[in-house]
Amino acid sequence: MKRIYLDHAATTAVDSEVMQAMAPYFAEAFGNASSLHSFGKDASYALGAARQAVADALGADTGEIFFTSGGTESDNLALKGVMMSGQAGRGHIITSTIEHPAILNTCKYLESAGHGCDVTYIPVGSDGIVDPGDVADAIRDDTKLISIMHANNEIGTIQPIARIGAIARKNGVLFHTDAVQSFGKLEIDLRKIPVDMLSLSSHKIYGPKGVGALYVRDGVEIAPLMHGGGHESGLRAGTENVAGIVGFAKAVTLSIERFAPDCAHLTKLRDMLITGTIDAIDDVHLNGHPTERLPNNANLRFDFVEGEAMLLHLDVKGIAVSTGSACSSASSEPSHVLLELGLAPNEIYGSIRFTLGRENTEEEVLYVLDVLPEIVGKLRAISPIAGGKR
Repeated sequence: MKRIYLDHAATTAVDSEVMQAMAPYFAEAFGNASSLHSFGKDASYALGAARQAVADALGADTGEIFFTSGGTESDNLALKGVMMSGQAGRGHIITSTIEHPAILNTCKYLESAGHGCDVTYIPVGSDGIVDPGDVADAIRDDTKLISIMHANNEIGTIQPIARIGAIARKNGVLFHTDAVQSFGKLEIDLRKIPVDMLSLSSHKIYGPKGVGALYVRDGVEIAPLMHGGGHESGLRAGTENVAGIVGFAKAVTLSIERFAPDCAHLTKLRDMLITGTIDAIDDVHLNGHPTERLPNNANLRFDFVEGEAMLLHLDVKGIAVSTGSACSSASSEPSHVLLELGLAPNEIYGSIRFTLGRENTEEEVLYVLDVLPEIVGKLRAISPIAGGKR
């Protein structure tokens, strides 16, 4: 049976060139990067080369790149690191209501007893975009940090981070952005965008799981989450995962090299999928902004259909999609992102996220467009709220 993977926002396959780059660091160049002998020096050199590759891709300096276990740790390190550092202490954070759980749950933790931070959650419009004016209006004398994601993981909406960063810089407030979904799909040049901290994850860009990075602008003081040896300049204790970091760096390099053709390919497939679905099936709507969205994201809402049933029927046909964030898939609660767009629960439960990857083809999209109408028709035929819709 044909198998088509359209859930790249959840994770991606490891690229074959990434696997080749990693292979020597499992059994040949296996040394600890902190060791002084030749085995350690080989690992240390690889670590330095990887750091340089990530820094070059972002327009940053190598001393501003800190390797982590992924986007969640990077987000935690950015928020907790600032709010618990000597330069900040207790204070005020501004974020949005549609952030990834790694941001929202960290904010809740910092609001809890013993930490005493205040958090302002900026709402979004029906298109899922944060108004920079709302961010500016929320700034207080004790505001220490603004954290707004670059692009949303569920609906793909792109936020105006350059404008928000300029507001933060003007007011002397640190600005963090979660770029886990955007890197490799949107241009990111930290020489042009006023960002103080930025989170990345390897497994969203065809690298291995369990690796990520946090960019911290030179001069920004943050406290470590873990204490131990002096790894990562004392910011992130623990022996570095050299093989994973090498793979991450290779994935970063490939993403930059393939950026233009990948974006053109993904945008073409995305638009083909959105237009084809809406033209072929009645009562289908696009969630999020129609144009300010990631080139690979199509989050579609099907009236009178339950999204999970659609997902299962599509899976039987060999098509892998999702109903939202993989990090929240175990929850029975409706998507907080779609709730913030003003959608009713029944509309939210009828939403499907299609996220394309560089290996997907036009033929695969045509196959999806071929099977979707039949699946939707069957589900509407047995839906108690469909009212005869087919």
